[in-house]
Amino acid sequence: SVDCSFSRGVCDWKQDADDDFDWNPADRDRGDGYYMAVPAFVGHKNDMGRLKLLLTDLKPKSSYCLIFSYRLAGEKVGKLRVFLANKKNAPVWEENKGKDEKWRTGKIEIFQGAETTNSVTFESERGKGKTGEIGVDNVMLISGLCPED
Repeated sequence: SVDCSFSRGVCDWKQDADDDFDWNPADRDRGDGYYMAVPAFVGHKNDMGRLKLLLTDLKPKSSYCLIFSYRLAGEKVGKLRVFLANKKNAPVWEENKGKDEKWRTGKIEIFQGAETTNSVTFESERGKGKTGEIGVDNVMLISGLCPED
């Protein structure tokens, strides 16, 4: 497995230059490192911020599981979507409201066909809310299918 978390990860993360705002590091509650977040008050409604994970050396014709922690805290905070580079138009994962402020786990299967996925993009869309944030943390890439809960 490959650790792509933000504090100690070995992965290559890039801010998108063509979006409306950047994701920023935020300190974890327990003080052990940080996660990436977009506060609810950044930008205007429907503005986008994209954080891209560049993937290199993924073997063709194999499967991977991307596992990550996410949080949508606050009322009408917006949407969090995940896109794979070879399926640009439609998100492979989307969440638009948190039931509470808790961190949850997202899982995405990445199947490498003849065309390999060379990046994963986490996109935050600003909602109407003024408080809260959208956060992503503990991003891991594991070879094989995603484990059942």
